[in-house]
Amino acid sequence: MMRFLVINTCGNNGVAALTTEAEVIAEEALPGRGTSEALMPAVRHLFAESGWTLAELDAIGVVHGPGSFTGVRVGLSAAKGLCEALGVPLVAMSRLALLASSVPAAQAVALLDAGRGEFFCGVYKGGERISERLVSGAEARSAIAASNGIACEPRVAEQLGIALTPEPPAETMRAMMLIRVEQSQWSDVASIDANYLRRTDAELLQERA
Repeated sequence: MMRFLVINTCGNNGVAALTTEAEVIAEEALPGRGTSEALMPAVRHLFAESGWTLAELDAIGVVHGPGSFTGVRVGLSAAKGLCEALGVPLVAMSRLALLASSVPAAQAVALLDAGRGEFFCGVYKGGERISERLVSGAEARSAIAASNGIACEPRVAEQLGIALTPEPPAETMRAMMLIRVEQSQWSDVASIDANYLRRTDAELLQERA
């Protein structure tokens, strides 16, 4: 039996969970705000509840964006630190890919609010990524014109007139985690970066300087 820890701190509602290849064993909801203080206590509680030990983990999975800059950094940093300390591999998962996986269609367009009237847009076909990028409202509407659109944020679903689904749950992360592990699609712990899809304000200021 393989044992995984999966973490998502990218959205308004986060989750940390322990799973096997077959099922979710225990999960803990994380607040949209205060994730940095809540994540590690939640992880400790999961291990206490399940009776597992950190040494028994086979891999760690983390949603590395797009989403809140702070939330993305918190989850990714924690996952990378644990992988380094435990010597286990990492699987980084796109929040857009997880959203798209909930649409039973040949092609799906997952959309998230990027602020400033823009959207994070992921186009997937048969589970494979076609593109992930930052788009305008007009570009978002064009993308969903011929495909099934999906969002986990009510504001986005209402604004674009597309289906609303919950933030990707632990079970969806477990399923994607298993596929990646079976195909040995590991992320390099040292080099993997946040999937922001947008440059930070600090980077923009540096470019203008």
